[in-house]
Amino acid sequence: MTPTPNRPCTEICPCDEVCPIGKALGMIGGKWKMRILCSLTVDGTMRYVELQKKIQGITPAMLSSSLKEMEEDGLLVRTQYPGVPVRVEYALTDRAREIWPILHRLAHWSMGVPFDSDAEKVGQAPVF
Repeated sequence: MTPTPNRPCTEICPCDEVCPIGKALGMIGGKWKMRILCSLTVDGTMRYVELQKKIQGITPAMLSSSLKEMEEDGLLVRTQYPGVPVRVEYALTDRAREIWPILHRLAHWSMGVPFDSDAEKVGQAPVF
């Protein structure tokens, strides 16, 4: 149902003080989080340095900050291995993998490309 002049959005939207869609976009939004999510979806578990090389233009501070936020939001698992130097790997959680089909469909929508749900594979990059 869409809002009309006689029926405002607040009457039909389940949102309270915090809009669930806004919350979701906050978890994956921004310039770098989508690139991190995409990289880990397509390439699987990666080390910090691998992510930094793959996501060109991201500063170490921004990568660290984005990874930390995504970990706090339950989208990433950070695994630290003992040794010198310390080795840290990042992997997507099941929760993060659940959003891939939605993002895949959204990518098609943004480009005006028809979406074939039979061809969708979780963990693969969209084919346009």
